[in-house]
Amino acid sequence: MTVNLSVGLPAPAFSLAADGGKTVSLSDYLGKKLVLYFYPKDDTSGCTAEAVDFNSKLEAFTALGTAIIGVSADNVASHDKFKKKYGLNFPLASDETKSMLEAYGVWVEKSMYGKKYMGIERTTILIDEAGKIIKTWNKVKVPGHVDEVLSIAESQ
Repeated sequence: MTVNLSVGLPAPAFSLAADGGKTVSLSDYLGKKLVLYFYPKDDTSGCTAEAVDFNSKLEAFTALGTAIIGVSADNVASHDKFKKKYGLNFPLASDETKSMLEAYGVWVEKSMYGKKYMGIERTTILIDEAGKIIKTWNKVKVPGHVDEVLSIAESQ
C-alpha cells in the first residue's frame, strides 16, 4: 500500500499509548507544529543517538512552538525505561498494532544480510499548526538530521 504524505496534505490522525501512562493524539497538537519521528527500536545505537539529539534541541524546538513525539512499535514499558535512562523530555508513543505506522507508510519490508523482515523505516515528518504536512524525511541518516529538522521548523 502506497501512502501519500505529500506537502500540504493532512497528516493521518492517530491516538497512541505513550510513556508514563499517557495517550498522545494528532489533535492534541493542533495550534503548534509537530515533529513526528519514527524510529526502529528503543535503546539501540542509532535510535538512542537520534532521541538524545532531539532532546538536546528540545528547548529550541519549543521556542518555535514545535512539539516532538518519537514513535516506535516498542511497548510503553520499554519507552518508560528508555526515557528514564537517557532523560528524554518528550513523549514516546507506542504502536504495537502497527496501524499508525502503516498509515504513515513507515512499516516496510527491510533486508539485512539477505534476510527480509518487516520493520520501521527511520522517518521524520514535520506537521504544521493545522495538521498538514510541511516536510517528510525518509530513510533518515541520524548525524545532522535534527539540525536540518530544526532549520526547516525555523523557516516555517
